[in-house]
Amino acid sequence: MKTSTSSPKNPKTSANGPVQFITSVSRAFDSKHPDRVLTLAPSVLSANFANIESDLKKMMRAKCYWTHLDVMDGHFVPNITFGPPMVKSIRSVSPRLFLDTHLMISDPLKYAEPFVQAGSDMITIHTETVDNLSRAVASIRKLGVRVGLTVKPRTPIREVEPALDKIDMVLIMSVEPGFGGQGFMPNMLTKVRQLVAWRRERGLNFLIQIDGGMNVKTIGLAVAAGVNVLVAGSAVFGPPGIAQNIQSLMTAAVKMGG
Repeated sequence: MKTSTSSPKNPKTSANGPVQFITSVSRAFDSKHPDRVLTLAPSVLSANFANIESDLKKMMRAKCYWTHLDVMDGHFVPNITFGPPMVKSIRSVSPRLFLDTHLMISDPLKYAEPFVQAGSDMITIHTETVDNLSRAVASIRKLGVRVGLTVKPRTPIREVEPALDKIDMVLIMSVEPGFGGQGFMPNMLTKVRQLVAWRRERGLNFLIQIDGGMNVKTIGLAVAAGVNVLVAGSAVFGPPGIAQNIQSLMTAAVKMGG
């Protein structure tokens, strides 16, 4: 994957310099200046499942390789989506896709390995679903993938704090997990700002992701707060078209976030 060398005008500036969209997932994670990292992660839950390969290839042609997979079990959240077989199908589309798998399930450690075997590159779990956070993170790390942590909107962000030096990413839910199409919860940006402060104070490199209600009107608010990875579903896969939507989101992110 190549790193994008161009970005819309008036980029947001962080404490370390200008923010630019990065298309190389590995470079996003390996950056020594995480405040500068910005990338888009389309959520396939909003894609056309009858022709998902086509949608994913359109996404990649628009220089988006980070794919967000929302896995729900109908127990931890009130909806059911898909399991490892679907992840395996998505993986078969292209080895270039980065499969970021968000497990909104009651027993993530039981199912983490099947999802990794299906092709997931990162597993993100909820702190609410495990008794020993450090042990859970270590268990997933042993599977050879990146590790993310997240909390529901009503759970304090301090729940992830003990593991910040052991993980690759924190996901902030800006809607109640379970269904797409909900309205953005701006008060969740307080959690983002706290994570940015901890990251700077401790010299850590974890990325900050946000999921829920992202569109051209809200995405800049997330960037201004310090989000690195922007998950968007219907705002990418809806009309007028995937390529145009991705460009519009990128432009709005750096313009409104500046």
